[in-house]
Amino acid sequence: MDRRDGARVSRAASVDERYVPHHGDPSYTVTRYDLVVDYVPESNRLTGTATLGVRALEPLRKVRLDLNDLRVQKLLVDGARAKYRQQRASVSVELGRELAEGEEAEIMVAYGGRPHPMRGPDGDAGWEELEEGAIVASQPHGAPSWFPCNDLPSAKAPFRLELSVPQAFTVVGNGVPGERRRTAGRVVQVFDQPEPMATYLATVHVGDFVEEQQATSPVPVGFVAPGSLREQAQDALADQPAMVAFFDRVFGPYPFQRYLAVVTPDDLEIPLEAQGLSIFGPNLLHDGWDAQRLIAHELAHQWFGNSVTLRHWNDIWLHEGFACYAEWLWSEESGRESADERARHHHAKLQAKDQDLLLADPGPDLMFDDRVYKRGALTLHALRRRVGDDAFFTVLRTWTDRFRHANADTADLERVVADVAGEQTDLFDQWVRATAVPDLP
Repeated sequence: MDRRDGARVSRAASVDERYVPHHGDPSYTVTRYDLVVDYVPESNRLTGTATLGVRALEPLRKVRLDLNDLRVQKLLVDGARAKYRQQRASVSVELGRELAEGEEAEIMVAYGGRPHPMRGPDGDAGWEELEEGAIVASQPHGAPSWFPCNDLPSAKAPFRLELSVPQAFTVVGNGVPGERRRTAGRVVQVFDQPEPMATYLATVHVGDFVEEQQATSPVPVGFVAPGSLREQAQDALADQPAMVAFFDRVFGPYPFQRYLAVVTPDDLEIPLEAQGLSIFGPNLLHDGWDAQRLIAHELAHQWFGNSVTLRHWNDIWLHEGFACYAEWLWSEESGRESADERARHHHAKLQAKDQDLLLADPGPDLMFDDRVYKRGALTLHALRRRVGDDAFFTVLRTWTDRFRHANADTADLERVVADVAGEQTDLFDQWVRATAVPDLP
């Protein structure tokens, strides 16, 4: 968490609490997660041990962990048993001493139960049992459905996951696969995600998958899918390597060590992003534009959302607006409509809709409204028209470089724009801090 002053921490508590109530503790951040998880699909039973490194952002004697409907069996602080109080969706942990600002401690939690999606203002999110396996889609509030965490987007940390399942199943997780071993009818797979990750981006997929590598440059690119969907995935995801190479060129170096699309056996309402991978249902995979734009969109989140992560949920346009604009850039690159044609089309549609959305703070009910996506993308196109292509793409690359694996907000973006192209306060005032839809420059 960026703690430049006390007001910043106070604002974190108020803004994030309004968007995702009763999640996160802004008094501390997490320096690492080490998760050891055993899952039995037949009974939907999960047992785990989570070890968290925590660092105080102010003097404190206790911390709050988010954990939903999974029972704590043992809890240690720096190796010693600690007092704690568990409620349905949280655990209050007594540290046994006062941590000074900047001081660190280690919390170990052994826990278990039957994980399930969590209800939130925007619907269900988190660990979901499938007919054969499981899927985890946590944005924005579902991470506590399967591990104890500080569920704030600003509390990014490296992750290590060790996942055990029956040998009949394959597992997919964030980061790079490491050690794999078989023991007593089970398979154990380790995943290492050394780049800091927001908790909502942590994911697990348990099923019967085959993996196919599509490219090795600029990073390994591929997909995993049930064998029955392999040919459909090959056709629909054929342009993934070209998308990665194009975005690597225009946005800056791809920020992680690999990229993987996960195809689920079940249909999904929408595709889902996670760090280093994206998730698609078979209903979302074909060679038409409606599917190809979503493939580009989820890929773009690796830069905008996963590497450069919003500091607070009110700035969701920094994720969705950039990913939506990436769709329009890919449209032009792939020989379809130009970004300008896409922008003019959606600008006209946006002007015909209710103009009551404030991009700088859409509120929890509208944070995933389509107008956030389109108005955010149009804000970028307006900037591009104003400053020209050279300066605009320099802004994008500077943004992804300056805040690589960090958190940022709209004010940070304005500073990047000012550094590269000069002050554009009036443009941000019109597009981000007012509700009326401006004309395109």
